[in-house]
Amino acid sequence: MTENIILDEKNEKTEPTVPAVETAVRASSARPAFGSRGGKSAGRGASAGRGGQGARKGGSSRGGRGAGFERVKPEFDNKLIQIRRVTRVIAGGRRFAFSVALVAGNRKGSVGVGIGKAADTAVAIEKATKNAKKNMIKVLLNSGMMIPHSVMAKESSATVMIMPAKGRGMVAGSSVRNVLELAGIKNVRAKILSGSKNKLNNARAAVKALSQLREKGTKMPS
Repeated sequence: MTENIILDEKNEKTEPTVPAVETAVRASSARPAFGSRGGKSAGRGASAGRGGQGARKGGSSRGGRGAGFERVKPEFDNKLIQIRRVTRVIAGGRRFAFSVALVAGNRKGSVGVGIGKAADTAVAIEKATKNAKKNMIKVLLNSGMMIPHSVMAKESSATVMIMPAKGRGMVAGSSVRNVLELAGIKNVRAKILSGSKNKLNNARAAVKALSQLREKGTKMPS
């Protein structure tokens, strides 16, 4: 009995055997440490996202998407001359809409006046721009972007007179000035002979007057 007790005490105090140490080392090596293959794969996944795409394009993700994009300049410039809220009475009540009048031109001799009506102002402006392009005229100008002679026209209650004025710049007001600017005319003087304050009629009278320009020696059609 005494020998058995001594052997048991020795067994309790003995160190773990070699196979037990090997299994513990294998278990610890099986766990992925920081910066191991698992960390590398995570880094690769992050680089394959937006940051990686932006780095390939030579910038950040936002800068990479917008790089090389240029806004196309429209062919014709336009200026609003009148915007009104109009009402139409129907069986169910009143229906409101917006009426827009604008002048469109390329500042190289082409100009036109258009109107558009819609429930939204953006749609009304788009309609007015299309109408102005449809009614656009080509103004006869000389090499200095000046009109060759004086012209006068009447539209409804508005009467406009346009005259060349060398070295004077542009002397005009109201919507007639917008028409002359978008047509690209220089050194010109315009006068509204009527008392009409309607900007749409004044602009239409100016366009009508510019359409009467003829070269020297040519007669206007009857």
